[in-house]
Amino acid sequence: MLRNQYDTDVMTWSPMGRLFQVEYAMDAVKQGGAAFGLRSRSHVVLASVDRAVSGLSFHQRKIFKIDDRTGVAMAGLAADGRVVLQYLASECINYSFVYESPIPVSRLVARLADKAQACTMLSLKRPYGVGCLVAGTDESGVHLYYNCPSGDYFECQAFAIGSHSQAAKVCLEREFETFNDRPREELIQRALLAITETLRWQGKEFDSSSCTVAILGENEAFHVISRSVIEQLVDSSKAT
Repeated sequence: MLRNQYDTDVMTWSPMGRLFQVEYAMDAVKQGGAAFGLRSRSHVVLASVDRAVSGLSFHQRKIFKIDDRTGVAMAGLAADGRVVLQYLASECINYSFVYESPIPVSRLVARLADKAQACTMLSLKRPYGVGCLVAGTDESGVHLYYNCPSGDYFECQAFAIGSHSQAAKVCLEREFETFNDRPREELIQRALLAITETLRWQGKEFDSSSCTVAILGENEAFHVISRSVIEQLVDSSKAT
């Protein structure tokens, strides 16, 4: 049977029990620029490979600050990502205004998952073609979640999404059990190693200008790490 007989509507199931538009959205995430997340007991690191649409354009941002306690790395369609980011920022502000306290990370990602899942149930909508790694901190500690276009979400110790991220996944899977006890600098170095593996798979060399790294901690607000600091960490890792 032809695939396109069942992909004109998000509510149309194929005879094999598949929703092709949801699969298309998840494929869009796989084709986006790679993004990574790593978590220890006290910090979460988000990293991304920055790539430009052409040699004449600047790369698109992939890591965004929602507030001092929350940040997001995304892969997929940038236009859909902007809608998701606006929703997350609105939810954080509204919760803080009503309850006079920051929103718990688990509740924030659950609301995002509900919004994404609603798009798979209405014929007048389509799934968001963007995957999000949500890093946050609350009273229960630091957290790293992955939200996918199907509306599913889960907490993880480390994760990689986007194009050519399989090499980074293999690298992270070898060491993720030790991430809890790693200090801040070593966690950043592991994120840089994941970026290096991804670029190597693409036939490229690591360059501090080709990546973005951000960090969030229990006593450290979410912020993007400068290129000079990244270069220092790379030099120190080479020396050891």
